[in-house]
Amino acid sequence: MSITSQASQRITALLDDNSFVEIGAMVTARATDFNLKQTETPSDGCITGYGVIDGNLVYVYGQDASVLGGSIGEMHAKKIAGLYDLAMKTGAPVIGLIDSAGLRLQEATDALNAFGEIYKKQTMASGVIPQITAVFGTCGGGLALFPALTDFTFMEEKKAKLFVNTPNALAGNEISKCDTSSAAFQSEEAGIVDFVGDEAAILGQIRDLVCMLPSNNEDDNSFVECADDLNRADASLANCVGDTSIALSTIADDNAFVEVKAAYAKEMVTGFMKLNGVTVGAVANRSEVYNEEGGKAETFDAALSPAGCEKAAEFISFCDAFNIPVLSLTNVNGFKADKCSEKKIAKAAARLTYAFADATVPKVNVIIGKAYGSAYVAMNSKAIGADMTYCWPNAEIGTMDAKLAAKIICDGQGADVVNECAKEYAYLQTSAVSAAKRGYVDAIIEPADTRKYVIGAFEMLFTKREDRPAKKHGTV
Repeated sequence: MSITSQASQRITALLDDNSFVEIGAMVTARATDFNLKQTETPSDGCITGYGVIDGNLVYVYGQDASVLGGSIGEMHAKKIAGLYDLAMKTGAPVIGLIDSAGLRLQEATDALNAFGEIYKKQTMASGVIPQITAVFGTCGGGLALFPALTDFTFMEEKKAKLFVNTPNALAGNEISKCDTSSAAFQSEEAGIVDFVGDEAAILGQIRDLVCMLPSNNEDDNSFVECADDLNRADASLANCVGDTSIALSTIADDNAFVEVKAAYAKEMVTGFMKLNGVTVGAVANRSEVYNEEGGKAETFDAALSPAGCEKAAEFISFCDAFNIPVLSLTNVNGFKADKCSEKKIAKAAARLTYAFADATVPKVNVIIGKAYGSAYVAMNSKAIGADMTYCWPNAEIGTMDAKLAAKIICDGQGADVVNECAKEYAYLQTSAVSAAKRGYVDAIIEPADTRKYVIGAFEMLFTKREDRPAKKHGTV
């Protein structure tokens, strides 16, 4: 491996010291058209091999932009495809470091076929081994499908470009108006990118993520010893109903929560944590975002949005594929109501409902605030398959706010009657006690004790098995 190439330097920085073993270092391009025979193509612009991250085997390919712009041709693609074959045989993640001009024009149909071969390998590997992509330079055209076909995408914040069509090729747009290829756009607007940062931060984040994930969908080596108190109580949890990212960090072992797609659909939190040393996927509604100084930076309606539903559904499907238990924190009062959302919310909410209901991994739900209407049902309710459901004492569970219900029930009967009706409705229909009496909640717990209860629930559910109707796959 060349010590001077940027691709090799990235691989060295990503992996444990002296652990990288290169494969296919002697491979070069076979094509000879347009003087390619006279052009040196070491490793055909792609360094491939394997190594370890904190002792975990991983396969890595890094595109070398100094060789024909890192463009993808026949042999370049065969190296990546071969790496996927090894990863599938041994059950280990594939990490791609992208910095490429895209399709190699000098190889035309060979290069197009090469793209297709990689797409197929990524498809076959989906749900079998984790796939991670990091974009450090250009990732355009058909190459943009690479990160979209993988599970998690990282993107360098300043130099990286991710696009299918360049910003200037979009009707009515040019790059100074809106840089649709930027990390900010792809993470905040498109939702393709999970993590954004400088190169060093990205490599560190990849290491953190790999240590959270199982190596494949059958053999889970992601368990670690937990030194944190399993019964640790924290009274501050009661104040985290709005910003559930903080709540999840508080519940997690050593307060470590790895949030994914943090910049996209912020009203829905998704990410990974350890509970008693076991990786758990977390999904939570969020109505507030607090900054590092403790100030309130953003607020949202406690409602399901199309983007939030899609984000959560995709995450739940990943967890289910890799046998990662799912914890949800519910605080939702309905669906987002505006014209733009109305075009997509029914389908998106259906996808979220389907993802929760279809998942056979252990599922625990904690209702921490409001849980109203069909939005509550979609958020991992017992009705669609939650194995254990807890709620905090002040949680509200029902069709709607008690005051609104009272105005409908006691329409035209005066303010005093409506107020009394609201109190009665709150006690009989929307209180935590009411839901527990009907069996929709398994236990009412104090916020401070949430960590203890969810750890206990997941330990109890560790050997869960659930049969489903025989079918090829669902269609939602």
